[in-house]
Amino acid sequence: MDNKIVISLMVENESGVLSRIAGLFSRRGFNIESITAGKTTDPRMTRITVVALGDEDALNQICSQLRKLIDVKTIEVLDRDPVCRELILIKIAAGSKDRQQVMSIADIFRAKIVDVATDSMILEMTGTESKIDAITRLLEEFGILEIARTGIVGMSRGTHDDAQ
Repeated sequence: MDNKIVISLMVENESGVLSRIAGLFSRRGFNIESITAGKTTDPRMTRITVVALGDEDALNQICSQLRKLIDVKTIEVLDRDPVCRELILIKIAAGSKDRQQVMSIADIFRAKIVDVATDSMILEMTGTESKIDAITRLLEEFGILEIARTGIVGMSRGTHDDAQ
């Protein structure tokens, strides 16, 4: 049975690294559900978070292949209650009669209203994947015009270093 696999990588901030990592997943037949990359406290390093579906054998195979890439410095499988978050921007059809109800939903989910037009609103929210799915379901009744989701970023809890 396939499970969601979340892998956090610290890689050298060099051109082509992201492409090589995505290519490794592709060549092995693993579908990437989301991939995010961003700066770290060290400008020479980038943190990449990859979410894919697979079983434990697939996870072991991917980690083994990732270790062979020279630019990959650490690999951490986020499997023991990690802190994972995602950002969403969601544009909904909402005229003046719907605004108060949308603002109430936004307040419940601690979402921010970042744009209001005569016939639409854009909300921004950060949270777990399930929280983002929940607000999306509630906002569907107004008519979703556009969605932009970042994909998951995550870290293990505490100060221990489980990097492989």
